[in-house]
Amino acid sequence: MSNEIKTALTQYMDSHGGGDGLYATALPGFYLMRSSTLTMPKPAIYKPALCIIVDGAKQIMFGERLFTYSAMQSLVISVEMPAFGQVIEASPERPMIALTLELDVTILREVLEAMEAPPKPSGDGGPGVFVQNFGTELQDCILRLMRMLGTPKSIPILRQSILREISFWLLSGENGSEICKLALPGSRTRRVADAIHILRDNFTAPVRVEQLAAAARMSPSSFHQHFKMLTSMSPLQYQKQLRLLEARRLMVADGINAANAAYQVGYESASQFSREYSRMFGTPPKKDAQEHRAQPAGIATEVA
Repeated sequence: MSNEIKTALTQYMDSHGGGDGLYATALPGFYLMRSSTLTMPKPAIYKPALCIIVDGAKQIMFGERLFTYSAMQSLVISVEMPAFGQVIEASPERPMIALTLELDVTILREVLEAMEAPPKPSGDGGPGVFVQNFGTELQDCILRLMRMLGTPKSIPILRQSILREISFWLLSGENGSEICKLALPGSRTRRVADAIHILRDNFTAPVRVEQLAAAARMSPSSFHQHFKMLTSMSPLQYQKQLRLLEARRLMVADGINAANAAYQVGYESASQFSREYSRMFGTPPKKDAQEHRAQPAGIATEVA
């Protein structure tokens, strides 16, 4: 079945322009990607999603944690967070081919509530990201999603039923005890995820851990601990990456200079902005923006 999936993805991308890059589809939250070369680490915001490598391999760095996954393996991301991803196995003869399907928390919750024997959440510790095998049940679902792209009229009618099936296989699979935390309203994972949305929507303002902890219904110390378990970074480090990613987008896509970009994302000191930007991207802001002007990057979703 893996060859059938690879053929379906390749044919779709070839019929939509061909070449390397990210391909959005008519299915909301469903993306395909191809790369015939190795790449340097690229920053992006990754939403909760099922990310699958069909051929080749990638590495993703979330905070201090590095995840490597290759052909017929999947990366499951349970909370929205910034990361650096790079292609580590690809060639013109055998490109890296991947896909991402964003997870629908509402559908996950509905399926979890309907299961006769729902998974029990494991302890509250552990990262919000893990690698697992791309099993035959999920392979069949992905093939049907690909066929659906050939009949756009079927998407509004059939999409939700396949997403429900995918949710079932994820919840009943090897990491169901972790995935179910995203769907349980009272779980600490879900509460930290809600606080992350607040931080994400207000990243230009100073971080107030007490406010985020209150939104998550935790003490500040407990919130800080569980936030770092899930994201492998502190709230301040998370906010810093959001700010620098958005500053990069402003400079590259909108042509704003470094000083104005720093101010717009919440920095009061241009020198501090320059130091932290250089530390994250390896290049001073002005030079980095000039080098990437032709390939806008910033706060965006990409295939993990």
